[in-house]
Amino acid sequence: MPECDLLIRGALLIDGSGSAPRESNVAVLAGRIARVDADSTWRGESTVDAKGLVLSPGFIDTHTHDDTSVIETPAMLPKLTQGVTTVVVGNCGISASPVLPANPLPDPMELLGKPAMMQYRSFPDYIDAVNAANPSVNVMALVGHTTLRANHLDRLDRAATSNEVNAMRAQLQDALQHGALGLSTGLAYLSAYSATLEEVLGVAEPLSNAGAMYATHMRSETAAILDAMEESFAVGRSSHPVPVLISHLKCAGPDNWGRTSDVLALLDKARAKQTVHCDCYPYTASSSMLDLRQVDERIEIRITWSEPHPEVSGKSLAEIAAGWNKTQLEAAKALMPAGAIYHNMSPEDVKRVLQHPAVMVGSDGLPHDPRPHPRLWGTFPRVLGYYSRQEQLFDLPTAVHKMTGLSAKTLGLRDRGLIREGFAADLVLFDPATVRDAATWTDSTQPSLGIHHVWVNGIASITNGTVTTQRGGKFLPRQSHAA
Repeated sequence: MPECDLLIRGALLIDGSGSAPRESNVAVLAGRIARVDADSTWRGESTVDAKGLVLSPGFIDTHTHDDTSVIETPAMLPKLTQGVTTVVVGNCGISASPVLPANPLPDPMELLGKPAMMQYRSFPDYIDAVNAANPSVNVMALVGHTTLRANHLDRLDRAATSNEVNAMRAQLQDALQHGALGLSTGLAYLSAYSATLEEVLGVAEPLSNAGAMYATHMRSETAAILDAMEESFAVGRSSHPVPVLISHLKCAGPDNWGRTSDVLALLDKARAKQTVHCDCYPYTASSSMLDLRQVDERIEIRITWSEPHPEVSGKSLAEIAAGWNKTQLEAAKALMPAGAIYHNMSPEDVKRVLQHPAVMVGSDGLPHDPRPHPRLWGTFPRVLGYYSRQEQLFDLPTAVHKMTGLSAKTLGLRDRGLIREGFAADLVLFDPATVRDAATWTDSTQPSLGIHHVWVNGIASITNGTVTTQRGGKFLPRQSHAA
């Protein structure tokens, strides 16, 4: 009689591959999936009746800014309660390591927390801190180009010299040797906008031999988006080719609404010749630092925090400007530094991007924002509940695939993202009829609904909808080329 630690009986299995659902019993032993379609002879130390519920791989959040959160708040409730079992940190060119102390932090590193949190001088220091914290989710980490620039440049409004490129490349090389996933850039931000393509290519040179990837918050998501995409593809096509991941793909601003047809056509053209994927979040608003270049009176901009004027948190920029008898641009200047949510996307564009077969799901949530965008708490159930069940943008196996199997393959995770024998037991059990996001624009920190059980490396982290005290996450080193 075969025995296991956990036996999940009668689940509707959606295995992450995109295949049709089927009823199955799944056995877990020592943190791994021991048997799929276990027969009646199997016995589990713990048994879960999953009748009427979907069992899927744990969701992989391909785009986060949880770099310090996984250490400081290792319970990771915003992600765990969505069914997320793995997060990718170090996106948009900013990472918590390797960091040489700098105060003040360059924009937008403030998104990762206060300067005191940036204490990981080497990538191994960061790995040790993650594992010591024992977070509830697994962690993969990119190295941020802006972080490297801040380490080695006296000012960031210029291109790096050859010596500075060499120094940045050496730090990236060291991180890659210790399991970093790859390099990320945030070329849209002023702290990296002056970096040339040659600078990026020089820093990125070690990626190919390491089997690592290049992720980018492109230089433009507005009028010049097609040029920005071509620049991103050029990094991937260099003499040392690497897989490219375009972060939070969107067409921002009313002047660009509808252009996703051209954007996705260019993406398909590039994908015929090289490896390119994208991620996106399922909302029509973005969130970041307050940026004067994004102030547009045609869209709603809501201030989430302001250092000189904390009393305006939660108010719209239009409301603040009217109260001060100023233009919105004048008010924005007075509020800085600050954070903002920009309602700058077309619903049809979001649907078109999300539906594309090369697009994964990433939350891009900002855990240190006092009034965060609801994507921090709601991204993955929103895809399942709103976009799949309600809007019928795609079927449930496709939705799950975009959050599991596709993500794992893109990130080079060979033993996660699918329910297969021998794979890590990162699992989510949810109700397909009720799963949905509960976080809203006015109440953005509400846990999602319909998530019944979550296991991370076989550890029960949510049981019957209740978070346990057990945490099973760990740092995951890079395994192979993204595909």
